[in-house]
Amino acid sequence: MTADSEMNYDDRHIATLEDIWGEGFLSPGGPDEVARVIEGLDLRGKRVLDIGCGSGAIAVLLARDHGAAEVVGIDVEDDVVNAAKRLAVKDGVADRVSIIKVDPGPLTFEDQSFDVVFSKDSIIHIPDKEALSRDVFRILVPGGWFAASDWLMSHDGEPSPEMKTYIAAEDLDFAMASPDRYQRALVAAGFQSVALRNRNPWYRDLAREELAYLQGEGAKRLVEDFGAEFHQSLIDTWEKMIVVLDTGEHCPHHLRGQRPA
Repeated sequence: MTADSEMNYDDRHIATLEDIWGEGFLSPGGPDEVARVIEGLDLRGKRVLDIGCGSGAIAVLLARDHGAAEVVGIDVEDDVVNAAKRLAVKDGVADRVSIIKVDPGPLTFEDQSFDVVFSKDSIIHIPDKEALSRDVFRILVPGGWFAASDWLMSHDGEPSPEMKTYIAAEDLDFAMASPDRYQRALVAAGFQSVALRNRNPWYRDLAREELAYLQGEGAKRLVEDFGAEFHQSLIDTWEKMIVVLDTGEHCPHHLRGQRPA
């Protein structure tokens, strides 16, 4: 994993995103979208790695609702790791869910040590998609699956001015890549049955619902908890994001590939 030295998700950022997306979630879609990412995969009795586990809801879901025997969640920031550990204890799965803070860089797990590697909307923070693909392939058992979602940009090269404006508004270390680049990286790493699914139409609609929540039902609480200036910055960010969702340049995808048996 990789990230810069500046914290992206402090307690305030975590609380804000959880207000919008639910406890333990730092990206959209909740349990239903997690289920769609792993659709058709049987996690029962499996050892699963959750890359970029955030504040823990997905690691908990994979163990509690999808039957994973063991889930290892990793992230690079103290606040999200601590939040994830608390959630695992609260939901009674700390015996099957371990949360580890890791240093940015290559994965340190042993070869062929996981049945499934999962990630939801966190690879955007990892610039070297090729190195990550090789690393994931290395730690999967033969026949194991990589199943992820991530926020992609529709093309390689320079982002449009609108996309640059949106990324600046997010003020996070986004390293967006194209579907073609992900496809090439996974195939080059050795994966078979590589498949990508464009989720732009789904999130384009959902983002409008999220903006309506920020402007309406959630406004009073967010202003009280975080201040009017921060609340307005959220609205501005969502408005800029919807622009690039509408053009299709911002195109969240599901990603999947299997290590040959």
